Amino acid sequence: MLIATTTIIMSKRMNELKKLVDKTKLYPIEEAVKLVKQTSKTKFDANVELHARLGIDPKKGEQQVRASITLPKGAGKKKIIAAFVGPNDEKKAKEAGADIFGGEELIKKIITTKKTDFDIAVATPEMMKTLAPAAKILGPRGLMPSPKNNTVTPNIKAAIEEIKKGKNDFKNDAGGNVHLVIGKISFDDKDLAANLQAAIEAIKKAKPASSKGTYLLGVSICSGMGPGIKVQL
Repeated sequence: MLIATTTIIMSKRMNELKKLVDKTKLYPIEEAVKLVKQTSKTKFDANVELHARLGIDPKKGEQQVRASITLPKGAGKKKIIAAFVGPNDEKKAKEAGADIFGGEELIKKIITTKKTDFDIAVATPEMMKTLAPAAKILGPRGLMPSPKNNTVTPNIKAAIEEIKKGKNDFKNDAGGNVHLVIGKISFDDKDLAANLQAAIEAIKKAKPASSKGTYLLGVSICSGMGPGIKVQL
């Protein structure tokens, strides 16, 4: 009974918030940011999410979108970083801010326990062969380091520091959409607007050469558990 009552209350609250948003309107960035804050009623500092609909064929490999962005005002979320490095690079990884670092023993632990207590992984090129047996675990979870997003690099220190500054990797999902956290509700309006603008530009820049027609079909933002707000492009 308690669960049912809570669900009814949440549904009523969401319906009230939806009334504040004109579904037919494309809101300028500044207005969209103000509205996303107005429609966030959670007791915690909710994420502000961007959802982009792309005019790509996600089944075609050459039309896959995969890129990264360092948000100018940060994402407001601390990422737990794992660094797969040899003994000579462990000190560099630690000094750069890696939360977890190691080589063969760390990889064996992941394979044995199948636990990945981190948000992103980086590795030096020479560790990739050793890391290969863990690909079946890391790959499906989006945690396998890759040269495409600079998470496989000999300059492990620079890669970690870049992530600490707010670097975000993004790629399209099976439906041809991109999802990004661009900040927190507690962010200043100008900071959220700057992050939103930067994210839109990064997605535009990541357009595959083989994509024809309209590429960026639509962008909306929302807070955690808040209604979607269409953004004017």
